[in-house]
Amino acid sequence: METSSKPAHIGRKISRIRELRNMKQDSLAFELGVSQQTVSRMEASETVDDEMLEKVAKVLGVNKEVIKNFSEEAVFNIIGNTVNNHDNGSLFNYYPTFNPLDKLMEAIEENKSLYEENKKLYERLLQSEKEKVEILMKSNSKP
Repeated sequence: METSSKPAHIGRKISRIRELRNMKQDSLAFELGVSQQTVSRMEASETVDDEMLEKVAKVLGVNKEVIKNFSEEAVFNIIGNTVNNHDNGSLFNYYPTFNPLDKLMEAIEENKSLYEENKKLYERLLQSEKEKVEILMKSNSKP
């Protein structure tokens, strides 16, 4: 029994990647320097020439091979395998692998050191300005 494989619909793949990137046809068209209607026709087309595919891939931030090999089924498998439970609500919850309070404390400590460094620079600048004023006062008081 012979099975013929259906040709990859490159336009549909471009459309899905664009949608996953939360990009509208207008935005893609603007970046490519073409009209929105041209993007619409391209997404309806089964084939796209390599030069245009390269441009589209660059705008979408992927390699053209990613577009050629894109599979929605693979995307859903990845999502399904990375979610801990199969409750749809879990797709919208974010559980970081780090303690957010630790990160907050690190940021505060980093800002303290930046503040101290900034303070020292300001004090040196202030001292330099005072020295300039002294020099000017001395030079103006001489007969």
